[in-house]
Amino acid sequence: MKPRQEQEEDEERLRQRKLEESLEIKSLRRIISAYLNYPEAAEEDVKRYERSFRKLPPSHKALLSHYPLKFQSLRRCISINSYFIFNMLQAFEPPLDMSQDIDDCGELHFERLPNDGNVCSHESTTARGSCSKLDEACCGEPSNVMSKLAEGLTANEEVQIEGCHGSDPGSCLAGEENNKRAAECCGNHVSDSNGNVLSSPRDWLDPSFQLHVPLVDVDKVRCIIRNIVRDWALEGQKERDQCYKPILEELNSLFPSRCNKSPPTCLVPGAGLGRLALEISCLGFVSQGNEFSYYMMISSSFILNQTQNAGEWTVYPWIHSNCNSLSDSDQLRPVSFPDIHPASAGIAEGFSMCGGDFVEVYSDPSQVGVWDAVVTCFFIDTAHNIVEYIEIISRILKDGGVMTGLDNLGPLLYHFADMHGQEDEMSIELSLEDVKCVAFDYGFEVEKEKTIETTYATNPRSMMQLQSLPSAHAGIFDFDILQNRYFAAFWTMRKKSAAAEKLST
Repeated sequence: MKPRQEQEEDEERLRQRKLEESLEIKSLRRIISAYLNYPEAAEEDVKRYERSFRKLPPSHKALLSHYPLKFQSLRRCISINSYFIFNMLQAFEPPLDMSQDIDDCGELHFERLPNDGNVCSHESTTARGSCSKLDEACCGEPSNVMSKLAEGLTANEEVQIEGCHGSDPGSCLAGEENNKRAAECCGNHVSDSNGNVLSSPRDWLDPSFQLHVPLVDVDKVRCIIRNIVRDWALEGQKERDQCYKPILEELNSLFPSRCNKSPPTCLVPGAGLGRLALEISCLGFVSQGNEFSYYMMISSSFILNQTQNAGEWTVYPWIHSNCNSLSDSDQLRPVSFPDIHPASAGIAEGFSMCGGDFVEVYSDPSQVGVWDAVVTCFFIDTAHNIVEYIEIISRILKDGGVMTGLDNLGPLLYHFADMHGQEDEMSIELSLEDVKCVAFDYGFEVEKEKTIETTYATNPRSMMQLQSLPSAHAGIFDFDILQNRYFAAFWTMRKKSAAAEKLST
């Protein structure tokens, strides 16, 4: 028998594991609930618009007589977005037993749960690492781009919303049948090809599991819809060219002789919805994306695994803001995605996505000296402790490896910088110069450095195109408006070999 002290330590470790799992289940339930609460929260917005309209005097209402029709169009757009969301949740296979009784984790409040924070900029939530390889797609199987994190609907269970994949907003807003089917999905039912309503196969989607979450959580769902445009729609090509293209070109230049027998390895932490990691794989790298946010992972898993054709799905990403619209048709325009079929994109063998906290997953001894390149795109500034990020990147790179396969592209926004009232929330915020000094101390040499101007998940037809606007009173209020336009640092740093480091010291 084990000594009493060892038994107590084992029991404490088991209790701690159960507590962590309970917290993670509760966090995941909160995120799923945020997705499920999307239709209701969006409907409340429309009702608010209607209340404001009803307060207008009759003469003013007459000038805006088209508004009631716009409100109905907004509801149809919300239904189509909800239709996509519910199909996505249907396909998601939780990594945890969502039916577990989690009351034993004590009285938990939202403020104490792991939080997906700035999901728009890739700050995230899950605790444990879980990696999935994409070997099936590499061997030419069209049905999977990621190892099965989720089982989708069978062919005869799929629901198509006809007329919703065109470019004409009216074509998607006119059909009552479209609304009916979308509403069926939002009500936790799907229809087969014959219109028969099927029960949801996911018990964890049952309303009894649904939580009432803060509106800020639903805002993250809206943000995910905009991120889908950025990563997987033709409309996001400009931003991808600004951010991803320089990275891909630099990788191509740094590793010109790539062979199938021994391809270079590349890690993409903060991979978001997975497009950059996929593009790197298509260059012939063994590419792995790492993502911490369940908001992101649920969506990326669906796009990578479940989509059968380019342009298969449609969302209305811009309906939640009435500001800076040139016209209602701009605000109500549909966006189809994905712009490519992921399984047919030509990914290389070994493409994988790994869910979990970057620090926890890649601090493992098995990761030391594994990677030829680490690519960070809007990731470095997600750290509580940026020094720790750089230390881990240095440790996992091979001698002579490059940080970020080329660069460090990110705006240094520091997601935890203004966490007022949370005294235990650590945030180490360094200037760009200090970041480079820290990298030098961990054995990096700067090979290339420049600045790239870019946006993030921006509506390209917005009247506010996020450019620098000179003051109307130069010399008195002399400043620029730089809203959501980043002048991001882009660099290539190479990790010196141990021998070279000795010589330099």
